[in-house]
Amino acid sequence: MVPGPAMGVIRQGITARSDLPLFHRYNRLALVGLLIPALASCATPARHPATSTTAISAAIDSPPASHRVHSAPADATPSTDSAPTAENAASQLDRLFAEETRSEQDLDPVDALARGEPVAHDLLVQVFTPELSTRQRALNTRALQQLEGIDRAALDPQRRLSYDVFRHMLLDQKDMLDPSTQSLIAAQPFSQFNGFHVEFPEMAATDEGGTLRTLADFEARIALERTLPVLFDNAIARFREGMANGAVEPRLIVSDMIAQIDTILARPPADSLFTSPARNLPRSFSLATRARLEREFLAATTQSVYPAYRRLRAFLANEYLPVARTDVGLSAIPGGARLYRLLLREHTTLALDPDEVHRIGLSEVARIRAQMESVEHELGYTVPLNDFFEVIRSDRRFHPRTAQDLARGYREVGDAVALLAPHYFRHLPRTPLLIMPYPAFRARYEAGGGYSQGMPDGSRPGIFFYNTYDLPHRFLTGITTLYLHEGAPGHHFQISLAQENTSLPDFQRFGGNAAYVEGWALYAETLGYEMGFYTDPMQHWGTLDDEMLRAMRLVVDTGLHTRGWTREQAIDYMLANSGTGRIDATTEVDRYIANPGQAVAYKIGAMTIQRLRHQAVRELGPRFDIRDFHDEVLMSGALPLDVLDAKIQRWIADQESTSGTSAPAFKPALRAPDLHASAQPD
Repeated sequence: MVPGPAMGVIRQGITARSDLPLFHRYNRLALVGLLIPALASCATPARHPATSTTAISAAIDSPPASHRVHSAPADATPSTDSAPTAENAASQLDRLFAEETRSEQDLDPVDALARGEPVAHDLLVQVFTPELSTRQRALNTRALQQLEGIDRAALDPQRRLSYDVFRHMLLDQKDMLDPSTQSLIAAQPFSQFNGFHVEFPEMAATDEGGTLRTLADFEARIALERTLPVLFDNAIARFREGMANGAVEPRLIVSDMIAQIDTILARPPADSLFTSPARNLPRSFSLATRARLEREFLAATTQSVYPAYRRLRAFLANEYLPVARTDVGLSAIPGGARLYRLLLREHTTLALDPDEVHRIGLSEVARIRAQMESVEHELGYTVPLNDFFEVIRSDRRFHPRTAQDLARGYREVGDAVALLAPHYFRHLPRTPLLIMPYPAFRARYEAGGGYSQGMPDGSRPGIFFYNTYDLPHRFLTGITTLYLHEGAPGHHFQISLAQENTSLPDFQRFGGNAAYVEGWALYAETLGYEMGFYTDPMQHWGTLDDEMLRAMRLVVDTGLHTRGWTREQAIDYMLANSGTGRIDATTEVDRYIANPGQAVAYKIGAMTIQRLRHQAVRELGPRFDIRDFHDEVLMSGALPLDVLDAKIQRWIADQESTSGTSAPAFKPALRAPDLHASAQPD
């Protein structure tokens, strides 16, 4: 899910979405929160050589000029007589970052909420307004001018890196805030996957774990619930702008949003997620305070929240659905082809040709099919691969009987990863990771699992969600790869380590792009080979099936948005080339329709990390330590791919120039135990 307009501005927002998506953080591109779902797998170093297609490799190796790392020498060190200049440049940059942080809440109040910060009512009510977009453009222009006035060569290496990230971020913002682009994306503020109408209930669901603690926390949440009608009315106004200029959502997205709202409203207010904080009040509160808060939560829900949802539903059903489009691709709307290229660049951080992306996907699908045939034989089958896909979908051996089968399998993988992680990572996140099923209101619309980020202060844990909806169509085969991607060492490690690193500017701690965020999570899946998880043919099949999903995304996403593919054509393609069930294939395709270009980023980002690792191993030889490499990739936050490349090149050069020898290349002393036996039905 990830772009399907919502609201936000470059930051990974309320929840990190992924594989079978879940919410991710806001992409601070414009007030549209083109969220970033997730999922995928990429070529494994030892078992699956990285794609060799020259065009994509060239794009990864040579980023677009407009977003390329600043041309100043990467390792230039200020001379002693330039110390005052260096100090001046550093202080200028620090002031600029501080100003950006102070203005962040004003320009992205929803993201501030996601980080657990208090937000004033008068700021929240500006969400989805043209006035806020105008202020964002003005700030972007001023920040770019100030940044260009700073001598990058006079900065220390860490500030140079931050300079490059900030510049890339501002240039992306500039493109996405352009009025011609805004007229297309800001006019579609919600989808069934993105937007405050689904993320606010999700926030409430995590509150049931006790994330609200003080009286001020609870009173702020009540105030937020009372503000919801204004936010929804602002969103409706943007929908109407889209109706006027032809930028409307497909009918299937609108129908799903209506059904989603019906699910939310089906629960009585007293039993709803929005009153759940009143059911989890601290015992330290007085009886009078508890009674008052219970009354106020119920009143806010019955008088503000539910009426706002009913009004949104009425608008969608009575005004918007009748004019929604039947064609699902971006090419069906005015300016859609240009917008798709912009979104491809936004999500991958590279200027890629959609036709070349499509061809790469076709090549990858053919490669992975050949590997699947080999694992099919290991599982004891010799039927044609397309017939084996049907076996995977129908044989009870590959599906859970109960929700407990899934819970047990994920917890076993989680325990094993916790044991092995110190052998692969020098830094582990302090934020705890919970494993739990999706809330019922989301389960029907999600695929197999996802991740919701925790709070930097530890007040809210990270959560790996798995899906128990329609169990007969869920799979045991993907347990390992999904956990590695969504949980540890995937999204949970990457997002938590960045958030916990207070030495970074806020935009590096909390910001992100799909190519890095999802590319890391895909790369994390491939660590399962080294950790010994895929010696079990069932789990090996699962990771290949997930890798196939990522390859198919290159084909299907470009097919839908540039080649006129129908929804049914896309679903049929996925069913013909993987063991994906119809429900998951449908959810995936609907996500690509709602979030154009985002799904392409997984493979591109993972290929980049794999390429950099291969280069480091080749050039450093015995001095290469996987733990140090992972530190270099993770400890500066989510970087644009060109900035990441430059950082790793400097690290390799530094390692090569270091005197002495280090320990031989790391080889883990532990391997994953034989997992999942207890989770597989007879």
